[in-house]
Amino acid sequence: MTPFRALIFDWDGTLIDSAAHIIRSVQAAAADAGLDIPAAEKVRHVIGLSLERAFMNVVPAADHGAYGRFVEAYRHHFFRAALQAQPLFPGVPEVLYELQERGFLLAVATGKGRNGLRRGLEETGLGKFFDATRCAEDTASKPDPLMLREILDELVVGPGEALMIGDTSYDLEMAARIGMPRLGVTYGAHAREHLEPHAPLGLLEDIRRLPQWLSALRQAG
Repeated sequence: MTPFRALIFDWDGTLIDSAAHIIRSVQAAAADAGLDIPAAEKVRHVIGLSLERAFMNVVPAADHGAYGRFVEAYRHHFFRAALQAQPLFPGVPEVLYELQERGFLLAVATGKGRNGLRRGLEETGLGKFFDATRCAEDTASKPDPLMLREILDELVVGPGEALMIGDTSYDLEMAARIGMPRLGVTYGAHAREHLEPHAPLGLLEDIRRLPQWLSALRQAG
C-alpha cells in the first residue's frame, strides 16, 4: 500500500502549460513599466515564486514604484489571454479523476495569486478535484514550506503521508525542508539538473504516468 494519503500538486508547469504565457506577460509588463526586459530563461527560472519574489529576482535594481507599475501591467497581460494561452497538460483531468477515485486527498500549492488560481480552477474545471489550496499571497512564498504545513494541517495529514509533485526546484526544496517526500516532473519550467539535487523519489516525463508510478511504489512497498 502506498504510504501517501495526500498528493499536493504545483499548478504552473505541473498541471497547466503556462510557462510561455507567464514569460510573455512578465516581459510585456517590464516594458510597460519602463524596465529592462528580462531574458526568457531568466523569467523561466523564477516561475513558481510569488510575484514579488520573482520580480525582485528578474529586476533586482528596480524601486518600489516600479514594482507597483509592473504588477498592474503583469495582471493586465496575464489575464487578457486566459485559458487559450495556458492549456492543461495532456491527461491531467483523467489523472486527477483516477487519483480521487483511488481515495487520495488532492491539493494545490502554488506561487500564483488567489485570483489567478481561482480563475484557472474555474476555467479548467479542475476545482472539483481539490480538497485544499494555498497560494503565495495566502502565506509565505516558496521555497518556504509554510503553505505545505497549512495544507497538511487542513487535511489532517502528516508530512510523511503526503507527496509534493512539482516542476521546479522551489517545489522540491519546500517539501524537503519539512521532510516531505517529493516527485519531480521534467516537462515544466526547470530542467532535470535543477530537480535532481533535491532528492526526489523520481522524475516523470509525463503526468499521465503518475497513477502507474504510484501503483509501482505500492507494489515495491
